[in-house]
Amino acid sequence: MNSVALFFRCLAILFKAQMQYRTSFWLLSLGQLLVPLSVFAGLYFLFERFGQLQGWEFFEAALCFAVIHMTFSLSECFVRGFDSFASLVVSGGFDRLLVRPRGTVLQVLGSRFEFTRVGRLLQSIIVLVWACMNLSIDWTIMKVLTLILMVVSGVFIFTGIFILTATLCFWTIQGLEVTNILTDGGREMAQYPLHIYERWVRRFFTFVIPFGCVNYLPLLYILDRTEGAAWPYALAPLAGFVFILPCLAVWHYGVRHYRSSGS
Repeated sequence: MNSVALFFRCLAILFKAQMQYRTSFWLLSLGQLLVPLSVFAGLYFLFERFGQLQGWEFFEAALCFAVIHMTFSLSECFVRGFDSFASLVVSGGFDRLLVRPRGTVLQVLGSRFEFTRVGRLLQSIIVLVWACMNLSIDWTIMKVLTLILMVVSGVFIFTGIFILTATLCFWTIQGLEVTNILTDGGREMAQYPLHIYERWVRRFFTFVIPFGCVNYLPLLYILDRTEGAAWPYALAPLAGFVFILPCLAVWHYGVRHYRSSGS
């Protein structure tokens, strides 16, 4: 069985396992729908009170909100194994993964999925459709591809951060909560247009952790608000694919230097 088939086999098995408790599954999914809804309500009332935010209208910001929450929900669903990796190190379970004839990245990915994140994903899709219906966007094939690329790239960025967080566990054993600054904090920051922040914040989240390349820069292209050539804005999401490469390199470095937890 090849790696892709094995990944989807793990996906199917864990989905069946979670559906054994259907009431719990749907209640958790409902909770994942309502929690970000309260955050979106805060965004709505902010614009209801002030009208606009440094030149950005409500539905433009809503599109920004939808994209980043969609990428985060997909990441939490399919990359949860890295987010909870500390438990594998503490229990010694990662030692078993090392003796199996498969790559560690695939095995950690397939160790856990959180399908209840479908609630957050559904809310993001609803906001995305609502925003697009209320914006005068001249949709082209390139803009549609850019929007898809934004979502995929965002998943890669969050995945890269989860991988870096998991790699730290090789030396710290326990996960470090400070890394949530880049996951939860990055999500909260990126749900608003990057233009409203200080210059150093914009530079950090464009050239170091490229959240700005996921929703802000390509959104300027989709909304026809670019200055100069438009193609760099449309291709900005490719930064997410570049970002994950050093994250994987750091992971493999950590695996080579892993000495077991002693459990």
